[in-house]
Parts: sequence; C-alpha cells; structure tokens
Amino acid sequence: MSGYNYLTREGYSKLKAELEEMKTTGREEVAKAIAEAREKGDLSENAEYDAAKDAQGMLELRINDLEKVLANSRILDESQLDASKVTVLSNVTIKNKKTGKQLKYKLVSESEADLKDKKISVNSPMGQGLLGKAVGDLAIVETPRGNLEFEIVEISLS
Repeated sequence: MSGYNYLTREGYSKLKAELEEMKTTGREEVAKAIAEAREKGDLSENAEYDAAKDAQGMLELRINDLEKVLANSRILDESQLDASKVTVLSNVTIKNKKTGKQLKYKLVSESEADLKDKKISVNSPMGQGLLGKAVGDLAIVETPRGNLEFEIVEISLS
C-alpha cells in the first residue's frame, strides 16, 4: 500500500479527535497522577510514581503513533473508486467454498479495522487475499491451519 494509510473521512476525523483528546485531557490526567505520586515522598520506592510515569510513556507513544498515521493518511472518496475489483473501502460478499457460507466485509485501513462491524484491514491475510479480485474470482487466504478458498460473489462501494 506504498506506506500510506487510506482512510475514510469518518475514520480520519475519529483518529484526529482521539489524538486531540489524548494531547489535552490525557496529558492533564497523567501530569496530575505524577504530581500526586510525587507528593507522597521518596520517589525511589514509590510504585504509584513509577506507574504514572509508565502511563505517561504509553500515552506519548500512542500520540506519536497516531501522529504518524495521520501524517501518512490519504482520505479516499468512495465515489472515485472502481467497483469492478476489490479495493480499499469495497464491500465484498464472499462465499466459503468448503462450507457454502456467505460473509460480507468492508475492506478498510488497519486503523479503522473492527471485526464486530465487519470491517477488515487490507493488510490482514483475508484483506490481502481479496484485494484486486473481481466477481467470480477465487480468493485463496493463507492461514496457519491451511488455505481457505472464497468465491467473490458481489462487490459494492456503499
């Protein structure tokens, strides 16, 4: 995917809001926790202080990661995409060749993936197996338990 994170406008806005919340509220809460722990005395044996500093490190790491994702993001307009092949933002209905069961997924960027909402990452094994396929094609998905075969039944963008 050439180093870019392809996002929907909704996904981009959600990540931007999460980043702003972490930079403001998140940093304030961590600073408050560090200050409270510092007031309790000797820092060399203060578990609360260590925990607060660890939380600060994790928060800053997440902020840094989100900033990188947003800096390398490209917002996709679904109206400009081609529905003849599976791409990012495609809704694809697939049929398991072994069981005959049909499933419908939307292919999204890694940061927007949510299996509960039937959104899978284009970087996942399933996403990689489906990308570029057309209706009627056979997608082979490599898994630790062997290859799974799916027939592409339908592709849509809405």
